[in-house]
Amino acid sequence: MTEPATQLVERLRGTFDSGRTRSVDWRRAQLNALAAMLSENEEAILDALVTDMGKVPFEAWAGDIASSITETKYLAKHVGDWARDDRVRIPLALQPGRAIIRYQPRGVVLVIAPWNYPVYLLATPLAAALAAGNAVVCKPSEVVPATSTLITRLAGEYLDPDAIAFVEGGVEETTALLQERFDYILYTGNGTVGRIVAEAAAKHLTPTTLELGGKSPAIVDRDANLKQAASRIAFAKWSNAGQTCIAVDHVWAHRDIHDELVDRIVVEVRERYGDNPRQSPDFGRIVNERHAARVLGCHLAA
Repeated sequence: MTEPATQLVERLRGTFDSGRTRSVDWRRAQLNALAAMLSENEEAILDALVTDMGKVPFEAWAGDIASSITETKYLAKHVGDWARDDRVRIPLALQPGRAIIRYQPRGVVLVIAPWNYPVYLLATPLAAALAAGNAVVCKPSEVVPATSTLITRLAGEYLDPDAIAFVEGGVEETTALLQERFDYILYTGNGTVGRIVAEAAAKHLTPTTLELGGKSPAIVDRDANLKQAASRIAFAKWSNAGQTCIAVDHVWAHRDIHDELVDRIVVEVRERYGDNPRQSPDFGRIVNERHAARVLGCHLAA
């Protein structure tokens, strides 16, 4: 971290306190700049994702780039309406008084992103925070260094550096950031780090959004379209090599169609990835050896 965490947060808080980020024009301009950053550098971002994760180019484009651009543009289109005051009806006894609901930004927001969708799960929380009128500190994942370095460099070229900062690094840098007082924290990742984030936030009564994944079932009843069900299960489970927080982790199937469903899933996987997925250009890779060993450990334990 080239700029000490305390100094960084104070600098961004000064920008927020100046009122600059509250302007709808500023919010829209930053959102459009973020969308342009992703669109104009699509090939470089794809190359970084393939370097870091061995992602299938189409999956990387659809899951990280196109989806981020779509959401960011949607926010830019509607931010003016969302920021507008809402009139509120008041009781007769309080008339002729008037009442409104005015939507105010939180202040300085911290976004800590994971490695599995390192662009989408960084860009979309950033876009949401910008649309709400906040200053933002972004911490990309150190597990994907090529993507982290590229996005950090591009952000410095496209976005307002007085209100938006990117901090690269690992545990040390994240720990330093969490010692500071933020007005909101958005974290996507595992439960272990989620507890650390929640504990740090509690010291300042900082509200948080913690997206910690889960165990997602697919439920297939006996009247389901089994070909369609098998196709959707295969897509949901093995896209991004299964490295998706809402990937299908288990299937609950009615006993009457269980065997047929299993057979159809086997056929679906072979059609997608061939008899040897190791050689398939359409199957992604586990991000690194440590996570590959973790996944293998889950399999052996089962």
